[in-house]
Amino acid sequence: MLKPNMTKSDIEKELATKGKYVQIDYLTRFLKEQLGTDIKKFVFLKLAELYESTDMLIESAKYYNNASVMSVTFSEKINYFTKEAEMYIKAGDFVKADNAMKKAMTEAPALKKQEIYNKIKTFYKNQAQICEKNMKKGQATRVYERLIEMKISDDEKREFTNKLLELYEKLGKIREYSALKGKA
Repeated sequence: MLKPNMTKSDIEKELATKGKYVQIDYLTRFLKEQLGTDIKKFVFLKLAELYESTDMLIESAKYYNNASVMSVTFSEKINYFTKEAEMYIKAGDFVKADNAMKKAMTEAPALKKQEIYNKIKTFYKNQAQICEKNMKKGQATRVYERLIEMKISDDEKREFTNKLLELYEKLGKIREYSALKGKA
């Protein structure tokens, strides 16, 4: 069992022999103890990784948010908020992904904001490709629709519009196909 006076390496050793769900249980119980900021952030990150590895993406995003709140440096905060956005994108919750992106941009200096935006755009593109590959055409359309709404280049807009038209056609969404074809 985990105790409040344990170091990070002690916690790692204790968890090493346990399964993922037991680790989640141990760490969740451990959070109820009086912990230092550093250990608490470590536990949040560990839980975020465990939830991500078990495809519990909403929970993972929540723990990345908690870790960013506990972080001191701006670069860590930006990194964890961006990771939170990625988890929400994978989970299909684009509103929360946008909120996480806004939190990351709030912490970022002006030069880094475009880099964060590009990273988020890449997460969306990757998710759309994964959905297509896994034959989840409905989810892929939602992601491409979101991508078209973003600030993107004309070439990217054309590429995503063509993908979306193709998906609409395969899904039999004639009304959406016609509307998008008329705009293009």
